[in-house]
Amino acid sequence: MDKVMKSDQEWKAQLSELAFKVTRQHGTERAFTNDNFPKDPGTYRCVCCDAPLFDQKTKFESGTGWPSFYAPLNSDMVAETEDRSWFMRRTEVHCNQCDAHLGHVFPDGPRPTGLRYCINGVALTFEAED
Repeated sequence: MDKVMKSDQEWKAQLSELAFKVTRQHGTERAFTNDNFPKDPGTYRCVCCDAPLFDQKTKFESGTGWPSFYAPLNSDMVAETEDRSWFMRRTEVHCNQCDAHLGHVFPDGPRPTGLRYCINGVALTFEAED
């Protein structure tokens, strides 16, 4: 996998202001503001580099206000790092191809993984299956 690297100026030209803040500056969108994706079969992709990240089949309603998935499409595409901001200890998830901040993963999801990938909707695009 080739890393996608761009300057902040290049990212700003490509992304909306909110998408830049979330993906490049580790921001968070407000809850319940960006989970308007179709329920049809398809793939959620990184808004920055178009990498395939999550399958619609693994999406579930968590009630948190952010799109939630119980597993990534390919574990090599979603990387994890420790996040100690906001006086807590969490696991941040980011796109392994371009290092875009996606959200966090928590151990309170449904079967079969028990994980909840809590993802900023603005960090994703949706590609419907043909």
